[in-house]
Amino acid sequence: MSDEGGLDIYTDGAARGNPGHAAYAYLLVADGAIVLEGSAYAGVTTNNTAEYLAIIHALEAAAGRTDGDLSVYSDSELVVRQMTGEYRVNKEHLRDLKARVLALAGRFRSVRFVSVRRTNPFIGRADRLCNDELDRRGA
Repeated sequence: MSDEGGLDIYTDGAARGNPGHAAYAYLLVADGAIVLEGSAYAGVTTNNTAEYLAIIHALEAAAGRTDGDLSVYSDSELVVRQMTGEYRVNKEHLRDLKARVLALAGRFRSVRFVSVRRTNPFIGRADRLCNDELDRRGA
């Protein structure tokens, strides 16, 4: 495992209905190039849960590549603001997911959470991966 250079992580979660069939996706990006992408069906859950699951699985994947600095980009302002402490987490299941993110974040030198627009091309790729997962399920 190397701590040289940082990784950028782009995540997305999607639910068709809220709650509804949901999926999450993430991209690990180094020097502007995608080095790993992943996605999965998340079951019937909320969009916010899918957003948190994307971050959790991205951090697990990143741990195999670095213990250095990470930047996590998401188009979910709610999740980013909850992770930065700007917003309180009122729902117990989201508090549990936030705790999982924080535990995983402890494996790295630093992790920062950044809100980006849906128009970001990496977020767009993650969104397509989510929709591909949902389409495969017929959801």
